[in-house]
Amino acid sequence: MSEKILVIDAGPTSTRAMLFSPRGECLGSAQRELAQHYPQAGWVEHDAEEIWASSFACAREMAEAAGGAEAIAGIGITNQRETVVFWRRSTGRALGRAIVWQDRRTAELCAALKRTGHEAALQAKTGLLLDPYFSGSKIAWAMANRPELAEAGDDLCIGTVESWLVFRLTGGLHISDATNASRTALMDIHAGRWDAGLIELFGAPRAALPEIVDCAGRFGETLPELFGAALPTSGMAGDQQAAAIGQACFAPGDTKATYGTGAFVLTHTGGEARVSANRLLTTVAWQLGGVSTYALEGSVFVAGSLIQWLRDSLGLVATSAETAAIAASVDDNRGVYLVPAHCGLGAPHWQPDARGALSGLTFAAGRAHVVRAALEAQAYQTHDLMAAFAADGAAWARLRIDGGMSANEWLAQDLADVLDLEVERPVFVETTALGAAMLAGIGCGLFGSLEEAAAMRGAVERFTPAMTDDVRDARLAGWQNALQGVLLA
Repeated sequence: MSEKILVIDAGPTSTRAMLFSPRGECLGSAQRELAQHYPQAGWVEHDAEEIWASSFACAREMAEAAGGAEAIAGIGITNQRETVVFWRRSTGRALGRAIVWQDRRTAELCAALKRTGHEAALQAKTGLLLDPYFSGSKIAWAMANRPELAEAGDDLCIGTVESWLVFRLTGGLHISDATNASRTALMDIHAGRWDAGLIELFGAPRAALPEIVDCAGRFGETLPELFGAALPTSGMAGDQQAAAIGQACFAPGDTKATYGTGAFVLTHTGGEARVSANRLLTTVAWQLGGVSTYALEGSVFVAGSLIQWLRDSLGLVATSAETAAIAASVDDNRGVYLVPAHCGLGAPHWQPDARGALSGLTFAAGRAHVVRAALEAQAYQTHDLMAAFAADGAAWARLRIDGGMSANEWLAQDLADVLDLEVERPVFVETTALGAAMLAGIGCGLFGSLEEAAAMRGAVERFTPAMTDDVRDARLAGWQNALQGVLLA
């Protein structure tokens, strides 16, 4: 019987395929690194053809490991959100590089739209803010600066990464699930459709946009030649929403934080698309049966990428895994703080032009203190978000963490200490892929509901606060001083 679920996880730094059983067991994984392109300061691009080639290569490897196409019930896809791909409908070939969610090239465009009073109306419809992070301004820039897009005319397709992968897998199906569509700044999240006024504001060609669909269902089949037989694509969600599903955040108030390239916190708000008064985002948590469920979200742009920077650019660590022992090798941060605004600051500040800073250095500070400061920054940024969520009436009772960086034992305990909150971590931390598997399982009929699919989640570990109030208060005060030196007036 076909019971295995194949998941493609197209992230910002690598693409993976993972194979799951209906019980949540990870049966295999294949991964390929994704090249990062930085044409100018603040610009970040990916080769869309590389995303496709790597995704397909990993997926085919896992299909073979499963025993062939006949063993696979469905394919789930989860992806880096907001990243925009442009391609020709007739050939399925990309038109230039994808513009990545971290890209800041549209900062001035977003600032100009703010100055002319567009942000309030945009937030009311989309739950988002005017920031280069979201797809709409990237599309506006590309349509104005890439002549090949205008030349493509009605042959042009525009979509986020899951749209691109589904198009290539199926040979021409152009769709986007509601979670990804809600991150474009083009979708009215209350009506569940593209908004004509926002499309006009950003100059997006309506005919090039995908159809918005549920997160689970039968979304067409793969080309038979790809895997030896046609396979149903049956689940899709943006990476952060997929992680919330993988963490079983199904009740209002349930909160998860994913520590990957960036750090993203989602608090489930049920059927209410609550508009934030504290510069958080309102987003679609998932859509099933045409009905949307919502969440408040806080987005931190630099998390795991900070450790990658310590390793690749500064040479302070050889591997990410060793940072826990390095941080634990010193008793405190010796007054050193690292504000990771390398590509601006996300929530709750939303300052794309802010830049990172390392402060408090003395001759008593060494390598270990800088590494520790990088890890501590994750708890500080999360604490800032916790305060914003509480002010919006969405206080956290506990925090469920996941993502590659959450495997760091020192970081997990520091989060519990600084937040003064129980932190829960699943034994299997790759909940983004797991959430996509749960959706795919619903879409192909293995599960009847999200609650039924939640059996895939498995066991959890818990971290409880062990820090005294005076130490916590002193550390947070030091962070606020460092942060004020980075924030723009």
